[in-house]
Amino acid sequence: MSFLEPISEEFCEGNVIKGRRLAKIIRAEIKEEVARLTELHGYPPKLVTVLVGDDPGSAMYVRMKHKACNKVGIASESHNLPADTSQEELLSLIYRLNKDVTVHGILVQLPLPRHIDEETIISAIDPNKDVDGFSPRNIYRLFYGGEMLSSATPQGIATILDSLNVNLTGKHAVIINRSTIVGKPLIMLLLNRNMTVTVCHSKTKDLASFTRQADVLITAIGRRKSEDDPYFITADMVKEGAIVIDVATPLGDVDFENVRCKASYITPVPGGVGPMTITMLLKNVLAAYSFDAAQTNVFTMDAISFGGYLT
Repeated sequence: MSFLEPISEEFCEGNVIKGRRLAKIIRAEIKEEVARLTELHGYPPKLVTVLVGDDPGSAMYVRMKHKACNKVGIASESHNLPADTSQEELLSLIYRLNKDVTVHGILVQLPLPRHIDEETIISAIDPNKDVDGFSPRNIYRLFYGGEMLSSATPQGIATILDSLNVNLTGKHAVIINRSTIVGKPLIMLLLNRNMTVTVCHSKTKDLASFTRQADVLITAIGRRKSEDDPYFITADMVKEGAIVIDVATPLGDVDFENVRCKASYITPVPGGVGPMTITMLLKNVLAAYSFDAAQTNVFTMDAISFGGYLT
C-alpha cells in the first residue's frame, strides 16, 4: 500500500486525527519491508545517532529513536560524546561514519553545545545518509520537487494530509512557523501538492486575518508554558471546515475543544503530529538504505514506494 492512499477511516476518530494510529499503520509497513530486504541482502538498515552532552531532553529523544528502530528491525548504534567534545573531534567521527558502508543513516541530535557550529556539522554529513533531511543537498532536492530524505516533522504533516480523503489541489494552506526544521521545508512539501501557501510568523500583523482564510491551518508556535496560558489559535480565528494541524508540543497552540467543532479534521496534542515524526525518521532510514543498495545495483529505488518523490 502506498502511503498516499486515503486511509482516514483507519486513523481518525470522528474528525480527530489520531497520529499514533497512523504511525502504527506505517510502522507495520516499514517493519515488513525491513524484514523482506534484510532477508534478501543479509544485513539490515542501520541508523547511527550522535549525542554531544548530557541534555536530558535530547537523551530522551535519542532513546525513543533507538527504541523505534528496534521495533521495526532497523539496527542502531549510539555515540554519546562529552559536552566538551571539540568541533574537530565531532567532524572526524562524522567523516568515519560517512565512509562506513554498514551505516545507512546518520543523525546528530540537536541542539549542539554553543562552541560547535551546527551548520558546519550538518553540512558534513553525507546527504545520502542525512536522515534528518537538513543537509544543503537534501534541501536543494526538496526545492526542486524531490522528497527523499526530507525533514521528518514536515514530512509527517504532509503524510497526514496525504492520507485524508481530501483533494488538496488549490487549497490554501497557512503555516505559522518559518523555521528551517518545520516551516520552510513544509512550504515546499505543500507546493508539491499544488496547494497555495501563506507563511506567518512572529512579525506578522493581524494574524487572525490570515488564519481565517486557511483551508489547512498548520501552527507550530509552541510558546505556551502552562495550561493556564492563553491559546494562540482560538475558534474565532479558524475557517469553518478547515483542517487544523497543531505541531506545538507539549501544550499545543490550538484551543482544541472549541476549534474541533469548526474543523473538518484536527490533530490533538499530544498524539497528533508527534508520533509521525519518528515514524518518518524510520522511513528515511529505509529510503537511505534503499538508495545505498540502488547505488550498488542490488535493487532499484522503485522497490519501495513510501509516497512522495524519491529523487
